[in-house]
Amino acid sequence: MQRFEFHLSLSSEHYLDYYRGAVTSVVARCADGQTVQFPAALLQPFVTTTGIHGDFVLTCDDANKGARLQRR
Repeated sequence: MQRFEFHLSLSSEHYLDYYRGAVTSVVARCADGQTVQFPAALLQPFVTTTGIHGDFVLTCDDANKGARLQRR
């Protein structure tokens, strides 16, 4: 299992591109310097009126399938 930790700070206006489907993937830089890309749909449970802010952990299997996003 792979684990990626990163911080996100997206305003609600910026998130609209993801919500509307104009942008389907998110690219984030992890705390260890790696870059990770994942489906924007995983962010939906974390959207507030101010956007998405916080530290997150993305886990997936070794084939990069079954991605799961959690707030840290």
